[in-house]
Amino acid sequence: MKQLTRNVHIIGTGSYVPETIYTNEYLESIAPTNAKWVYENLGIKERRVAAADQPTSDLATKAGLKAIESAGLTPDDIDLIIVATSTPDRLAPSTAAIVQDKIQAYNSVAFDLAAVCSGFLFGISTAAQYVATGIFNNVLVIGADTFSKIIDWNRRDCVFFGDGAGAAVLSFTESDTGFLAFRLYTDGRGKWNFTIPGGGSEYPLSHENVDAGHRYFQMVGKAVYETGVKVLPKAINQVLADTGISIDEVDYLIPHQPSINILKETASVIGMPFEKVMTNMDRYANTSGGTIPILLDEVNKAGKLKPGTLVLFAAVGSGWTYGASLIRWS
Repeated sequence: MKQLTRNVHIIGTGSYVPETIYTNEYLESIAPTNAKWVYENLGIKERRVAAADQPTSDLATKAGLKAIESAGLTPDDIDLIIVATSTPDRLAPSTAAIVQDKIQAYNSVAFDLAAVCSGFLFGISTAAQYVATGIFNNVLVIGADTFSKIIDWNRRDCVFFGDGAGAAVLSFTESDTGFLAFRLYTDGRGKWNFTIPGGGSEYPLSHENVDAGHRYFQMVGKAVYETGVKVLPKAINQVLADTGISIDEVDYLIPHQPSINILKETASVIGMPFEKVMTNMDRYANTSGGTIPILLDEVNKAGKLKPGTLVLFAAVGSGWTYGASLIRWS
């Protein structure tokens, strides 16, 4: 196949969150936490929780179909599906393969991508390369997670996460718009600061490992905060330097939703007024791979993304994984 270099833009967005809501006050009644502290320090008021019979692929499918409709396409038009998730339906097959079947996009290749809270950012970077080189024309990228399945609701850290999925369709454009730069990073030295130890080859499913709590996520909150406020500005400033665009020219930052304090500190360091930082963690908490695309869909549906609008994406996740991207909307 002839290799090309084409501009890549987003032509459709979609999102889905489950119906069940857990408020801070409800969690205060079942876990050692404080509703007021959660909102003041994390910016979270409530989160959505998937039903017991609702796996990640169900959320991903609903978001994906909405993005395809928004793009004016059909499932048959999709060449590639990337699902960014750290809570797959199963270890095998991939959640992307399950989603492909559920939306009947049988012309597509499909695979999962694991970068936890940075997953959607890594996913759109991967998708953009396929489109830019002419390998594929229409790529569906979905960020979806159901962290409620791996939360110990008796622990104080149950407040951080919620369930949800967001999606975007990437395609090529002949206009001078679309993605301008990506910067992605990984630092495996941070692997123990957020981890889900159970279910893999290190701690296979067993009564002993389940009883030891290995199926739940484990987090060092202080390390997450300290890393986030350091690496998010680093990635954002590098993308700006790559493109020669100043922070004053950027219209919106659509970031991963780790906590309100991390985002406020990041905005302060990069010199961005906080009103340009988009958030929805008050309603959904941290939906991991779903955070950026859910927020992107909301901002898009609100009519804020006009042709020429400059938007930054930024995320930090387990690994550590982190990065940023800049797009000129079309």
